Amino acid sequence: MEGIEHRTVSVNGINMHIAEKGEGPVVLFLHGFPELWYTWRHQLTIFAALGYRAVAPDLRGFGDTDAPEEVSSYSCLHIVGDIVALIEWLRGDQVFLVAHDWGAMIGWYLCLFRPDLVKGFVSLTVPFRPRHPKVKPVEGMRAFFGEEYYMCRFQEPGKIESEMAKYGAEAVIKKILTDRKPGPSHLPKENPFGSDINQINLPSWLKEEDLEYYATKYEQKGFTGGLNYYRALDFNWELTAAWTGAKVTVPVKFIVGDVDMVYTTPGVKEYVHGGGFKNDVPLLEECIVMENTGHFINQEKPEEISTYIHDFIIKFKN
Repeated sequence: MEGIEHRTVSVNGINMHIAEKGEGPVVLFLHGFPELWYTWRHQLTIFAALGYRAVAPDLRGFGDTDAPEEVSSYSCLHIVGDIVALIEWLRGDQVFLVAHDWGAMIGWYLCLFRPDLVKGFVSLTVPFRPRHPKVKPVEGMRAFFGEEYYMCRFQEPGKIESEMAKYGAEAVIKKILTDRKPGPSHLPKENPFGSDINQINLPSWLKEEDLEYYATKYEQKGFTGGLNYYRALDFNWELTAAWTGAKVTVPVKFIVGDVDMVYTTPGVKEYVHGGGFKNDVPLLEECIVMENTGHFINQEKPEEISTYIHDFIIKFKN
């Protein structure tokens, strides 16, 4: 982590922690759940060396950034508002955007709402999700995947937190980060995170000190802030009616692993490769599917991912 600077910035009514390294055009990295700025530790160093100012915030509700209590404070408009204010603080100019998991979902909203701020977007693991005009997200997921689908299980405030507390933050994060089971993820009511966590060996890309960093921050902060993103899904649907049918008009590159839980969810491959994705994102330049790669792609294969990212954004570097 040598040379990475940390600071707190006032954005959109909250205090946001950011980590950054380097000078030059801004590459803004947005993390997912259950992660932090730390998921981009490799990319911050790599892109600083390539001549960029690499910036990775803890998003609202995560790590050392403020976590408002109300679920309604975690709408896509709030989170995008945070990012717009951060971009303004950084330089007020266009940025290169790289995002993963929930960060990618926020990235798609940013590209929809404020395409003027994004030179190019590299989305990891999560493709664009067009708004269904008649079906709310949670209702649709319950119908397709059942009550034990993880996003459905996250809906009741306090419920999943109490179940996570029985395992402890380190065990929960270890289970999620190392899980490579394809397809929709389910959390049974009995032993939702399994009974064999202590027997899980860490992969080579995730060290004990990495797990300890995540666990320490989540023990301090709790999981509620990150879970509130899922709890705001239906609220986002209500707020974004005006963007039904809207297309993303920024240049995009999409990268995903072939055993990723999102990519292997029914209907996703068909959307990505069958023309729907390109129709909704006309400037989609490339979809890369990495072999034998899971969901936490930027940590699992940092060098390869960084090369894919740089090959794309260098096209737009002034």
